[in-house]
Amino acid sequence: MFKKQPTVVISFLSGALALAGCASLGDSPAQKREAVLDMRDRTILRLYEEEPGARQRIAEAAGYGVFDAASQNIILLQTGGGYGVLTGAGGETTFMKVGGAGVGFGIGLKDYHEVIIFRKREDFERFRDSGWEASGQAEATVKSGSKGGSAAGKQSIDLDVETYQLTNSGVALQATVGASKYWKWRELND
Repeated sequence: MFKKQPTVVISFLSGALALAGCASLGDSPAQKREAVLDMRDRTILRLYEEEPGARQRIAEAAGYGVFDAASQNIILLQTGGGYGVLTGAGGETTFMKVGGAGVGFGIGLKDYHEVIIFRKREDFERFRDSGWEASGQAEATVKSGSKGGSAAGKQSIDLDVETYQLTNSGVALQATVGASKYWKWRELND
């Protein structure tokens, strides 16, 4: 009986992550842009409610990014992906995609929004143009809708940023070191 449990857990997590990535943004680039900008605005409002000090940090920042992402961690491997938008201090936007992988002990699946605040213009531009962020993370999450809670810490190793993760739902207990690759979403930026 116990020999089948890892297979069941892996199948469940893989299926749930696949379903999380199926949310429709629309058919045309204009519909997708509108959906991403709506996600950004709703996420920022939620961040201001949960972390009132973030409003001032964003007002003083060189720019910020908001991403809708999902991740899964199965024993030693963490993977994830999503989409989002960077917004510069002057209001210019760059639509992005994100994917990532990491190693470390853990198990879980989560759906979350991530807000990255860039303190320096050169870091914002480097992120926008080359899109790389290496990071380490430790987390404990159990959340479904508005019930439950999470405690997470994530910090960039090579950029002067502040990162917030707003968990929508999921179950995770993990400590990972990995990297995320953010790149321009060509279809939406053309």
